[in-house]
Amino acid sequence: MITVLSGGTGTPKLLQGLKEIVDPEELTIIVNTLENDYFSGVYVSADIDTVLYTMSDIINDELWYGVKGDTFVTNERLNEIGCPELLRIGDIDRATKIQKTQLMEKYGLTKAVEIQAEKMGITSKIIPMSDENSDIKIITDMGELEFHDFLIKHQSQPEVLDVKFSKVAPAPGVVEAIKNSEAVIIGPSNPITSISPILSLDGVNDALKETYVVAVSPIIGSDSVSGPASKFMKALDIEVSSIGVASLYETFLDNFVIDNEDIDKKQQINQIVNKVTITNTIMNNLGAKKNLAQIIIDSIP
Repeated sequence: MITVLSGGTGTPKLLQGLKEIVDPEELTIIVNTLENDYFSGVYVSADIDTVLYTMSDIINDELWYGVKGDTFVTNERLNEIGCPELLRIGDIDRATKIQKTQLMEKYGLTKAVEIQAEKMGITSKIIPMSDENSDIKIITDMGELEFHDFLIKHQSQPEVLDVKFSKVAPAPGVVEAIKNSEAVIIGPSNPITSISPILSLDGVNDALKETYVVAVSPIIGSDSVSGPASKFMKALDIEVSSIGVASLYETFLDNFVIDNEDIDKKQQINQIVNKVTITNTIMNNLGAKKNLAQIIIDSIP
């Protein structure tokens, strides 16, 4: 079994490649829940839903959010009657969220996701990092902002001074999945708000030290491939580079995959981790996704 630690954009692209070259039944995906919250009366777990939609081949892979070809009748009507939504939720996507909200009331998040994955025909195991509610605050030059206010309302424009999130307990099966894995892949998701929350769970860091871990850098040159990761790293005084990302994973990392553009950083990264793989990490088509996935799989001893 291979376990993947995932956020909601970079890693799902890699998952599209992985599920083409690895039996999906052999994949376990642990997904960030830090940004989960209620919107318009439904529970929104954006990263989990993105992984569900990716693994069931219905993801809107232009936005990496929501369902391909979705309609927005409910969203548009809410706007018309003076109840605008911060998140633009599609109709099919909303149905998923309504079902998850109802299932959670009876079973909790982990079981709700398991039920939804089965209904979507997904054979991989998808585990939320925690069943507990998280809290994240972005401290900016505009004051303290909720994550989605920063990301959507303010379009990630404010200067970030600090990032704070609450500690939660791991969901059932998270630590066990890591311990029982042949290898763990840390995808190219935001290292601060997608991966670090998973790493902060009790038992996860120690479990990672006991297995083979390969990570893909989400930073090329001095900026993130997508999203505000570079702003968050800068605010926390972490070098905005693949070197900075490697330093975050130093205690358990066995192999670090960086882009061809960062070949000049290999020597410095080798001081952090012995094995550095240099390849194209820009996943702009299925061929590139499969190629990167194959390189990662081939690196596992």
